[in-house]
Amino acid sequence: MTSLRVVPKAGHPSEAWLLAASLALPCMLGPSGMTRQKREGDGGTPIGVFAMLGGFFRSDRASRPQTAQSMQALRVTDGWCDDTTSSRYNRAVQLPVAGSHERMWREDRLYDLGVVIDYNMNPTRKGLGSAIFMHVMSPGGTPTAGCVALRPDDLRRLLPRLAPGCRLQIG
Repeated sequence: MTSLRVVPKAGHPSEAWLLAASLALPCMLGPSGMTRQKREGDGGTPIGVFAMLGGFFRSDRASRPQTAQSMQALRVTDGWCDDTTSSRYNRAVQLPVAGSHERMWREDRLYDLGVVIDYNMNPTRKGLGSAIFMHVMSPGGTPTAGCVALRPDDLRRLLPRLAPGCRLQIG
């Protein structure tokens, strides 16, 4: 499969459907819903068409997922820079690191499995949003910070369908 589409649920800005051929999977977005004017920390999920750049998983909690996507086992020292003043903004970093960052090795299980969405990466524009992933949905189905989140079983079911070069259309 080379394309995926996220469409909003009517009346629920943070709830959506991820459509993948015959699959229609419920997913969560940021609390502000989809936005064309994404900014760091706004709680919006960016609208557009984005490449899926490969992913990550917690090898201490699950085996490498079946997928044609490149997958990296997370390490305790993995992070993602969200510091708008840093030259490493919206890039993977090794912790410890000065400045604002997100820890990828999380206890809440949200990053037990995920795929990097090519939003604001080439080129990176400071302040327009960082760390946009497709990742595991919280157990209560709460909104993300701007990512696309799926139930763990749905994400595992979707990954084998993602071919290299797969694109995700949001909105």
